[in-house]
Amino acid sequence: MSNDASAPTTHPDLGPAAAELTRLLDGVRDDQLAGPTPCPAYALRDLLAHVLGLGAAFQDAARKKTGPTTGTAPGTVAPPELPDDWRTSLPEQLAAMTDAWRDPAAWEGEAQIGGLRLPAAVTGRVGLDELVVHGWDVARATGQDYRPAAADLEVSYAFLAPSKDDPAARGTAFGPAVQVPHDAPLLDRVIGMSGRDPHWAV
Repeated sequence: MSNDASAPTTHPDLGPAAAELTRLLDGVRDDQLAGPTPCPAYALRDLLAHVLGLGAAFQDAARKKTGPTTGTAPGTVAPPELPDDWRTSLPEQLAAMTDAWRDPAAWEGEAQIGGLRLPAAVTGRVGLDELVVHGWDVARATGQDYRPAAADLEVSYAFLAPSKDDPAARGTAFGPAVQVPHDAPLLDRVIGMSGRDPHWAV
């Protein structure tokens, strides 16, 4: 392994997580849209509308744009109505989010998201974690299997672990961490640190 400090940093690819979430959308039935999700305040239609909004927000963050999409703190506004064309517009938004973060410039400098200015390399990982966790939300709310990439779970774990026991650091984006055995599957540990019960089911 090279110790060359000038070697380029490898950034995660949001594509696999976006593709898995898109796959799950194909299994969502219309009669499930009013049903519950692991996010207590969100019915499934609200969660999907939230994902649609975060897709736009993280595109703008990647391009260093500021405005309502990147300047609004999590949980301060209700999600918009889910549009009738969500079955096409949501996959398109997730693909565009992926493409935006495949530009090396997206990971440079700082970017704004959720009203906070963060290193862009952190912001991109926040976006990946959103896709991973909300993919699990959709899978559980619709009774589907969830197959995230192991590398994506590692990124989410590394992002969430430092704030697991620090409510101030978690801010308003996450509820209190749910305690999960240290030898539990990595997915369960990630979901617990996101403030969700890994055993939640409809």
